[in-house]
Amino acid sequence: METDPSKLPTGGSSSLIFLGTGCSGALPDARCLLKPSTPPCAVCSMGISLPPEGNPNYRLNTSLLVDYCHDDGTHKYILINIGKTFREQVLRWFVHHKVPYVDSIILTHEHADAVLGLDEVWVVQPRNGRNDVEQIPIFLTQFTMDSIARRFPYLVEQKPEDGDEDAQAAKIDWKIIEEDVDKPFVASGLEFVPLPVMHGEGYICLGFLFGRRARVAYLSDVSRFLPETEHAILKSGAGQVDLLILEANSLHGVGDSFSTHLTLSESLDAIKRIHPKRALLIGMRHFFEHQRENQMLAEWSTREGIPTQLAHDGLRVFIDL
Repeated sequence: METDPSKLPTGGSSSLIFLGTGCSGALPDARCLLKPSTPPCAVCSMGISLPPEGNPNYRLNTSLLVDYCHDDGTHKYILINIGKTFREQVLRWFVHHKVPYVDSIILTHEHADAVLGLDEVWVVQPRNGRNDVEQIPIFLTQFTMDSIARRFPYLVEQKPEDGDEDAQAAKIDWKIIEEDVDKPFVASGLEFVPLPVMHGEGYICLGFLFGRRARVAYLSDVSRFLPETEHAILKSGAGQVDLLILEANSLHGVGDSFSTHLTLSESLDAIKRIHPKRALLIGMRHFFEHQRENQMLAEWSTREGIPTQLAHDGLRVFIDL
C-alpha cells in the first residue's frame, strides 16, 4: 500500500506544492519517443498515453512552491527554482491550486533547469492596488548572478528585450546570498538556511532548511553532502527534521567522482543518516516508475521506520511552517 505523503501533520494552512519532480530533461524523455527502444520505455510511453494530471510519471523540472501562511493569515508564495518548464508549471499547477502570483524566488544554482524560466517571471509578478507590477526579490549567489547577467542582460538591466518599448520589463530586486549555513536570509517573512552541497566535484549547489515550527530540508541537486551541511541539518538531533525533500536521480548503482546526482541507494543512505520524520524523493529520471518504486519504498519505510515515497508533480503537502 502506497503511503499518502499528503498525510502530514497540519496546523495552519501553509503548504508545499511540488511544481516539478523530474530531471533536467523532464519526462517523458523525447528521445524515448523519437527513437523507441525494444521494448519501448514504459514510463515515457505512458507520458503520451495518459493526461499529465493523471500520470505521476509525467515530471517537469524540479521546483517547489512554498505557500507560507503568516500568523495574521496572509499568504506569501516563495518559489524555489524557475526552470525550463516553468510556463507549463504555471498553466498546470498554479491554475489548479489557485496560486495568483509569486512573492519571492530563490535559486539553488545557475543550471538551465533552475533558471531558464526567468524569462517568464513577469507572468507571476504581484500587482499593487493601482495594478502596477511590484518588484519581486530573487535570492541567489554571486556566481549564479554572474551567469544570469550573461544570459539575461535585459532582466538584470530591467529593460524590455531588444528595445521593445511596448513590452513590460520584469521588476526584480536581485539579492545576493552566501553559500554558508551560518548566514540565513529571510524571503517573504520566512527564514531560509543555505545548505551547500556538491553537485559534481568542484561545483556547489544550494539546498535550504526552513520552517519555524515544522522544519523542512530541501535538497534538489546533490552528488555529495558537505560535513557542515549535514551537521546543520542534524544539529538539533536525529528525527527533528519533519520533512526531508531529497533528489534520487538514478534508480540503480552508486555514483562515482564524476557523478552530479545521487542514486536511489545513496539517497536512502542519506535519509537513514539524517533520520527525518518523513522523506519525499524528487528529481527522478525515467528509470523510476511511480507506483512500482513506491511499493518498494513502502516496504523500505516499514523496515527502517522512516516513511519515504516518491513525490509527484502537483502534490500539495500541508505542513505547519
